[in-house]
Amino acid sequence: MKILLKTISIFSIFIAVISCASNSAAPSSVSAEKLAAILQSQEFTFMAKRANPVGGDVNNILNSFPNSSASRILDLDYGYTVVIKKNELNVNLPYFGRLYNPSYDSTKNGYRFVSKDYKITETPGRKGSTLYQISTNDQQFLKKMILEVFKNGKAYLSIDSNDRQPISYDGYIMENSEKK
Repeated sequence: MKILLKTISIFSIFIAVISCASNSAAPSSVSAEKLAAILQSQEFTFMAKRANPVGGDVNNILNSFPNSSASRILDLDYGYTVVIKKNELNVNLPYFGRLYNPSYDSTKNGYRFVSKDYKITETPGRKGSTLYQISTNDQQFLKKMILEVFKNGKAYLSIDSNDRQPISYDGYIMENSEKK
């Protein structure tokens, strides 16, 4: 009976470890060759999965919610993106933080804009990552966006603005979807 109990406990621990390991590998990760081809084309989409607001006041508000965790990471729904094309930069991201010049139009309080006049500078990052520094000339509130793409397809986006606190997003890189 002890051997059976020992075998069942070892098997259940093995299953738990395997299931945790499978959750850490995101279904969004792409092969290295496909990622290199996507980045080489210089037309790709950053899909945001989590928002990381900066600032003590934002964290205090988030921690005041019932059953909240002490982390300042907010999981996002599917569809918040930064789409980079040859002649267009399309940004659709939510914002959590302090706005210094808020608008009465709530659709203007997030990062939602299309830029036709932008510049991307690509530099190699640490540990094989690639850094993209994006600056726009037709968006007066945006200082810069820094996108770091890792070898496994995951990415980290940091946005610095003139009229609000900085914010960052975790996500992954994917191909641009073609419109039908």
